[in-house]
Amino acid sequence: MRAPLHAAGLAAILGALALVPLLPINDFYLQILFTIGVNYLAAAGLNVLVGFAGQKSLGHAGLFAVGAYAAALANVDFGLPPWLSLVLAAAMGGLFGLVIAAPSVRVSGPSLAMVTIGFGIVVEKIVTEWTDLFKGQAGIYGIAAPSVMGKSFTNLHWVLFVGLLCVLTHLVLRSLLNGRYGRAFMAVQLAEPAAESVGISVVRAKTLAFVISAVTCALAGALVAQQNQYFNSDFITFNLSIFLLVVVIFGGSGSLYGPLFGSVILTLLDAWLARWPALQHFTYGALLLFALYLMPNGIAGALARLAPRSGGPMRPAITASAALSRGQTGTSAGGGPLLAVSGLYKAYGGIIPVKDVSFTISPGKVHALIGPNGAGKTTLINLISGHVPPDRGHILFAGAEIARMPAHRIAASGIARTFQNLKLFGHLSALDNVLIGAHLHVETGLGAALTGLPANRRAEAEAREEALALLSELGLGERAGDAASALPYGLQRRLEIARALATRPRLLLLDEPAAGLNPQETHELGAVIRRIQAAGITILLIEHHMDLVMGISDHVIVLDYGEKIAEGTPETIRRNPKVVAAYLGLEEGA
Repeated sequence: MRAPLHAAGLAAILGALALVPLLPINDFYLQILFTIGVNYLAAAGLNVLVGFAGQKSLGHAGLFAVGAYAAALANVDFGLPPWLSLVLAAAMGGLFGLVIAAPSVRVSGPSLAMVTIGFGIVVEKIVTEWTDLFKGQAGIYGIAAPSVMGKSFTNLHWVLFVGLLCVLTHLVLRSLLNGRYGRAFMAVQLAEPAAESVGISVVRAKTLAFVISAVTCALAGALVAQQNQYFNSDFITFNLSIFLLVVVIFGGSGSLYGPLFGSVILTLLDAWLARWPALQHFTYGALLLFALYLMPNGIAGALARLAPRSGGPMRPAITASAALSRGQTGTSAGGGPLLAVSGLYKAYGGIIPVKDVSFTISPGKVHALIGPNGAGKTTLINLISGHVPPDRGHILFAGAEIARMPAHRIAASGIARTFQNLKLFGHLSALDNVLIGAHLHVETGLGAALTGLPANRRAEAEAREEALALLSELGLGERAGDAASALPYGLQRRLEIARALATRPRLLLLDEPAAGLNPQETHELGAVIRRIQAAGITILLIEHHMDLVMGISDHVIVLDYGEKIAEGTPETIRRNPKVVAAYLGLEEGA
């Protein structure tokens, strides 16, 4: 039902814009409509950063100033036409988005807030103190407005122009966020390690979100400068950054429609409270606390709960075996082992969880990695998957060195993993979780995603069919539309495997997939692992359920206190005295 509702809403907005010239609206109300549009443009991009990528910013007033002064200086000092000045302002916003992203993407929490606040303060001080260029509080006068057929924009033209810009921005962001880039943003917000494990570069995703938010905010600033034909440092204060953030959160961060609700309501409220300036900030704070308490997902989230839900199971158009067979198989170029670990070492101070471990993984087999608690098994998996860098040693995958490579690049090379402690994207559906796993294989570029080209729609449709087939293979086909957090624990374990399989791995690392499962679920898991192996995918399994390990493994590696103490067939390991001693201990004098 989403598409018909969206089309109806879009038609209503365009119809309202068409009616504006016919209504007896004075300049005061036209100015309010223009301000709503400008606030929406700034908040829509900020929503990508805050609501989707989860990066809090309190410095967007600085980006607003970048756009305004870029348009003003380009027109007044350099004589560029207004239309070209607008384009330049958006480009400068993107450039400064990269500047602020460079330090911001490597920090989080209070540190991230301080970086963005610092950027806003620096920009405010520069435009205030550098009066030779920016004119300080005196401001820049004579900024030319765009014109059509030689006629400059009137207030009515500004409303229509900004309204069309808002519609275009909404359509572009809707196309982007409903595809692989939107899922990547959400994955980064919800669980960065899980995002990296499916090939998503956390740094790139955050940087893109910063750039998008900077472009729309700078464009909003440029429009204000051109519409007023004047701009000074009083326009940009810390309060503007707070206001834009309140618009996003109150409207509903993470919703495409949240910035629209927030900009309309808060702009009207701001106009009404203009006669009582002392009440403005108090009202914003009270309104934000009220919204966070009663509507934690904002107005858009509250309305979404009232909307009818599409029901019924979703059926894939391809078979589960076809989806599994798309996984990459094969060995190294010379026909050797798929994975070769040699001399791998990792220490945390005096604790050495992995001590000079060496082993090889043969293609097409199920290998088990076992050992007592604290033996270093999960650390070894983290080293192989790139989530932890080794202190020394080598890891060759298909003949290529991958030690010290970033986790997302290792995932792209064909290694997928699950986690000992589940790292699902709980608020997203099971289908979306698996689609995030397919991120690397949705073959569409940023331009196609922004414009919604047919190639983008075809790639999304193919990824969806493959994801549904994988869910069906793992017994989740009837629950594809359910939130991951609402699934029973055993199905959550399977969902994490389905997400890993969506990356089309050659090597699948399973970190205690049977943890917390009952005997029946454990037996069914063994059958699932066998089917995955039959599809040609090599498996390295960490597990404490010895019945499962001995029943499905072709080769077993045993760790104890970070060292390899044995390896061989399950039957050989079962009788190995070192393994028995590691698990059961030795009697004194034995």
